[in-house]
Amino acid sequence: MTALARWCLRRRLLVLLLWLATLAGAVTASALAGSVYSDDYGAPGTESGRAAQLLTKAFPDRGGDSDTLVWHTDKGDVRAAPVRDRMTDTLREVARQPAVASVASPYDTGGDGQISKDGTTAYARITFHETADDADDAAEQPRQVMETARKAAGDGLQVEAGGDSAGTTEPPKGKTAEAIGLAAAAVVLFLAFGSLAATALPLITAVVAVGTAAAGIGLLSHVMTVAGFAPMLGMLVGLGVGIDYALFIVTRHRRGLRAGLPVREAATRAVTVSGRAVVFAGATVCIALLGMFVLRLSFLNGVALAAGLTVVLSVAASVTLLPALLGMIGMRALSRRERRRLTEHGPRPDRPTGWAMRWSALVERHPKALGLCAALLMAVLALPTLSLHLGTSDQGNDPATSTSRKAYDLLADGFGPGTNGPLTLVGELGGTGDRLAFDHLPDALRATPGVAQVSGPEFDGSGDTGVITVVPDTSPQSKATSDLVDRLRGEVLPAAEDGSTMRVLVGGPTAGYDDFADIIVGKLPLFGGVVTGLGCLLLLLAFRSIGIPLKAAAMNLAAVAASFGVVVAVFQWGWGSELLGLGSAGPIEPFLPVIMISVLFGLSMDYQVFLISRMYEEWRLTGDNRRAVRVGLSETSRVINSAAVIMISVFGAFVLSGDRIIAMFGIALSAAVALDAFVLRTLLVPALMHLLGGANWWLPRWLDRRLPRISIEPADCAPGGASLPGPAAPREARDLARPRT
Repeated sequence: MTALARWCLRRRLLVLLLWLATLAGAVTASALAGSVYSDDYGAPGTESGRAAQLLTKAFPDRGGDSDTLVWHTDKGDVRAAPVRDRMTDTLREVARQPAVASVASPYDTGGDGQISKDGTTAYARITFHETADDADDAAEQPRQVMETARKAAGDGLQVEAGGDSAGTTEPPKGKTAEAIGLAAAAVVLFLAFGSLAATALPLITAVVAVGTAAAGIGLLSHVMTVAGFAPMLGMLVGLGVGIDYALFIVTRHRRGLRAGLPVREAATRAVTVSGRAVVFAGATVCIALLGMFVLRLSFLNGVALAAGLTVVLSVAASVTLLPALLGMIGMRALSRRERRRLTEHGPRPDRPTGWAMRWSALVERHPKALGLCAALLMAVLALPTLSLHLGTSDQGNDPATSTSRKAYDLLADGFGPGTNGPLTLVGELGGTGDRLAFDHLPDALRATPGVAQVSGPEFDGSGDTGVITVVPDTSPQSKATSDLVDRLRGEVLPAAEDGSTMRVLVGGPTAGYDDFADIIVGKLPLFGGVVTGLGCLLLLLAFRSIGIPLKAAAMNLAAVAASFGVVVAVFQWGWGSELLGLGSAGPIEPFLPVIMISVLFGLSMDYQVFLISRMYEEWRLTGDNRRAVRVGLSETSRVINSAAVIMISVFGAFVLSGDRIIAMFGIALSAAVALDAFVLRTLLVPALMHLLGGANWWLPRWLDRRLPRISIEPADCAPGGASLPGPAAPREARDLARPRT
């Protein structure tokens, strides 16, 4: 690490140009190649997946996306000649478009069910030849439909579009969230540093790394499945960790300058010591993210690689680009007041003072009471997690001004909420007896609680496959609809299949989301065990202790549970969701627990490493656990809290992105980081360490002899190593040299 830092400082202009060239090249390549993001939740082997394959094979014209064109009039009836003629012409024009496979009009024979009972609302089903994932331009085919539909609107007739691809016609979301997050981070950095030059460096480093990663994610989407929200998630995580990692290095560099070190020597030591901690912390984040591969879901593999790429580039920029920039700004890393004080009074060591020392002493005096308060707070916040309902939010959660939300509301008001998410029952039929049994199935379905409407059956040309459409009486995201899917699969369909060879599969988007959630829930214990086990192993090797990794695992799980409690309260219970512009209450996305556990476990490990390594250093030096905890907390709490405030600002700003999924990530990460930094790491963890005493550092001798040794800090900066040159005493020199991690 020292050699790398010195090389980057000597060739700082070359390093800067290389990073800028990499950024420009990645952005150019991504712009030329475009991106092919996919939000396909399908999982191989599920019932809904087999139903979709069978449906596509038997009815090729239904293999593409489907949209719903909805029109509503407050004056008269949609069957009136002016409305009927206008919409019939519109639908004919839509049907002639090359991307459209079929149009089911309410004015066709048998289309009466597509007109509401009061006659004020009607809808048409539009099926495309391709899905949005397969189309060359995912937004072009629904955009053409919308342009045609808009011509029909007016004179009291409202026309809206909803469905699989209608949301792609909405104008792209701006960069407000990113700008607000960066602005908030800049304010925190300036308050911490008092120098505009020092404030700019973490921001520049993070932006270059995240920009390169975002372009790389677009290229990655051409070779594997990458979710549409992956670039935003990568940006959210990258800005948070990138700014934080640079903060740790710049903080140590400034400490070296105040101690009288030359610029190059201060930057070299900062990267040598804090840079190693940054690499270790980044590795834990990547390991946690790549743990998603144990789920063997292509949808999540792309998310893991996208976020992991952002973290890797953030770490690389922190240990290469950042020292080059530190060399360029020289002493301006210090504020004018600090430079003036250094000139007038000479170098002096940093000592923890003020509230950090007072807080550390308070925790030492009252570990039981404060620890109990912290544990109760985390338990209360985690309680809503017990009612967690995994599912997929529908277009009823879109912004109220969007055409997809308006179409959703018109359908729900006119035909019932289940019209927005019908279930598709696909039957595999072996002969005449099976077809007769399938013909009688609608009668059993109509008598099933939770079913509002049944249409069909329809058969393919050979009669080997049949389709029945079931409209629930609840919305697609309702738990009652998921219960209906379970009831059909577990009771109604097995009874109908009895005595025949037919096999009926329940498909459709709602069933697909439920199947995806079931896979996630089934594999969640394995995933959590792998991520937790790897994290504990790293801490065991770094700190030579059994208790430290176990406490870290417990604290990380507490942070995850409490943050999920906040997410459930806001998004599932709807506490403040409308106020924040996040739509109505709904289920939690099924992939959120996996991604959140990965990201939060990695970020929590960062703070654990930065806090415990300082305590561990003091323990090795003095053998006094109380002193080790007090000194470690007092010397690291300020930088941990500053880093946490930056992350909270960045993550919280993404609530304004206008995207419900990204807002979930933003609120969950903000809550988790706040609780982790201000409750767990600065209160509960030190309280427990005071209570456990020397047992914190216990490791069986036989295990100690067999474990390989790794060190977060270099040997020459460890306690007992060579002290820094200058006026500081040996003890003060060690204070300057040791990492505040």
